[in-house]
Amino acid sequence: MRVDRRRALALLGMGAATPAVAQAPARYSSAVRFDHGVASGDPLADRVILWTRITPADPKAGEIAYSWRLNPVDRRAGGARSGQGVTGPGRDWTAKVDVAGLEPGRAYTFEFQANGVTSPTGRTATLPKGPTKDAVLAVASCSLYPNGYFNAYGAIAKLPRVDAVLHLGDYIYEYGGPGTYGMNSPVAGERPHDPPHEIVSLADYRRRHAQYKSDPQLQAAHARAPWIVVWDDHETANDAYALGAENHQPQAEGDWNARKARAIKAYYEWMPIREPVDGGPAINRAFQFGDLLSLFMVETRLTARDQQLNYKRDLPDMTDQAKVAAFRAKLADPSRKMMGAAQEAWLAKGLADSVKSGVTWQVLGNEVVMGSTGAASVAKVYGEDRVKQILAVDPDVEPRMAQMDALAELELPYSLDMWDGYPADRERVYQAIKAAGAHAIVLAGDSHAFWANELHDAGGQRVAVEFGTTGVTSPGAGDAIKSFSIGDLYARSSRDVVFSDHDAKGFLLLTLTSDEAKAELMAVSTIHRQDYETNAKKTFRLKPESTGVSALTEA
Repeated sequence: MRVDRRRALALLGMGAATPAVAQAPARYSSAVRFDHGVASGDPLADRVILWTRITPADPKAGEIAYSWRLNPVDRRAGGARSGQGVTGPGRDWTAKVDVAGLEPGRAYTFEFQANGVTSPTGRTATLPKGPTKDAVLAVASCSLYPNGYFNAYGAIAKLPRVDAVLHLGDYIYEYGGPGTYGMNSPVAGERPHDPPHEIVSLADYRRRHAQYKSDPQLQAAHARAPWIVVWDDHETANDAYALGAENHQPQAEGDWNARKARAIKAYYEWMPIREPVDGGPAINRAFQFGDLLSLFMVETRLTARDQQLNYKRDLPDMTDQAKVAAFRAKLADPSRKMMGAAQEAWLAKGLADSVKSGVTWQVLGNEVVMGSTGAASVAKVYGEDRVKQILAVDPDVEPRMAQMDALAELELPYSLDMWDGYPADRERVYQAIKAAGAHAIVLAGDSHAFWANELHDAGGQRVAVEFGTTGVTSPGAGDAIKSFSIGDLYARSSRDVVFSDHDAKGFLLLTLTSDEAKAELMAVSTIHRQDYETNAKKTFRLKPESTGVSALTEA
């Protein structure tokens, strides 16, 4: 049975966020710490979320009273705000304040205080209204704690300007224990996951969020600018969909809906995101950067996604033409979806309203790669001699190459977890973009790779561009395959793919003006040492045009 956001939260008694000032008086007045820094998020023109976590010295403490204050950076009179609240074990001593009545386009500093202890200072800002010259967004995804240092977050914190940080999911990972994902990293010994096992209970999810936010580079990035976030799969379990996940075994791990509800509760406690009203789907939301940019954050995992197709399960014999035909029909089934009808309607209306109001850019903050990457044959692209050279150096890659060759021959997609696995739903998104006349830029995470894609509909018309950010630390295909470039193979094989890099770690820096968009694929030199350099791997530009967007040009 499908459980929506309202019912998922109701499983744990979590409904609408209640103002902290309405709760009971403080009961704990002893030592506290701010071990997890401060954060802000979900900025609007008149308000912003402030967040922290107060750690009591006594793990059995009750409620804790706190105060907060926010001051404008420009020091003009009339902009300061302050208030008080109470938190406690019911929300893992996290504190979240939705500060309203602020001025548009204004920068602020903020901090919390509890039991005589003051938190670190954060910086935030409201969104602009009216004519807006430019906007600078840092885009990140996929931070696997054991696999490396969070140098990409450190680099974001050091940027000379960043108006908002967009995180497209896999903020945490659910794995844990010896031999699990990322534990073969050179630094995994000093960064093992806590707790040291796969997280399933509410206490587990809370503890994992706490571990990630103990990282100083992540704290610095949170303190640098407001964040706008969406979850992907690892905030719950790998390859999640509405009714289950690849990495969820009901026999051993219980009911999926209950686990999903626990993960969602911990996420809303620990992330600087505006909480649901009456259990509504707050994860789908829009942000307006004046007349320059409308940002739509979409959810494609837990709300409506149908189970992913799987070649091993759904097409074990690729030589059987009847079964191949049946698989194609299933793949193309228009009823299969990533987003529900309500979210599709919300997005279509938002795109149309944005264009009608004269906003230049329409940007989709989306978890997985939307472009048609297909499957590429190494033999067809590089020739048989190159295949022999690759196998002589790396014989272990042969099964993967054989799978790629077979899928390329059948013109089937390699990844069924991305939008390639839901082509009819993707086409509906493209038609909404076209109907609105939008200048659309799609942002994507999840793949642990950089992408610069031109998105074409079923008729071959370019309707948008896409920039995919690589992982902060999560291993990509380039970490497993050194004998040839997966990214180059995709770029040579797919009409949509202009550039792809599966080796680099880092983030995307997107700068928007009314005349052009510039995307810099920012790579850190290492994730296995704390001394690193940051450089733009590639830079691409595009322009808004009467029929949509221009082709990408490399700067």
